[in-house]
Amino acid sequence: MQDGADPGAFPGFVGEFLRPLPRLPLSIFLTGMVRRLVHRRPGVLSRLGRDAATCLLIDPVDLPFQFRLLLAGPRSRVDVIDGNAPAGAAGAAARVRAPLLVLLGLLDGTYDADALFFSRDLVIEGDTEVVLAVRNAVEGADLTPAELVGLAGRLAAMFDRAAADALSLLRRRLAAPAPSILAERSKG
Repeated sequence: MQDGADPGAFPGFVGEFLRPLPRLPLSIFLTGMVRRLVHRRPGVLSRLGRDAATCLLIDPVDLPFQFRLLLAGPRSRVDVIDGNAPAGAAGAAARVRAPLLVLLGLLDGTYDADALFFSRDLVIEGDTEVVLAVRNAVEGADLTPAELVGLAGRLAAMFDRAAADALSLLRRRLAAPAPSILAERSKG
């Protein structure tokens, strides 16, 4: 990350809160989500061509875990692994590293991947062609947050709006400078 700063990084206490949580339930939930998406939108993986069965390591630098994403049709899966596990990248064609909000912004189109890559706020290690193929497939599919979790109709529209508002609020809050303790004390 640029100058050691993580734009949009969650505060350290969030990572510490998440560290002891069990990984298996999150893996099961995310695997189900990816499989339902692949079932509903098979064209997403067909856009990957030769990379239709590939493994990526998604590394949100501000969380205590990583996601090993296997895109393989109905066998697709997401494994949540310890963020410090050196074997996490084993078998992965590439590793994508950035703060979680940046990664989510790439999914919803808030951020430009090229600009983030060249500013070094997004780090790609390994086979960049695979990462570009996945990025192009996701962008071409024009996925919404509701679609990622399997919602449709009015509920989907409400969920998409709520997700956009929540992410926007979180980004603004994390970008705002923390109030100084001394300034707070001088008010009282």
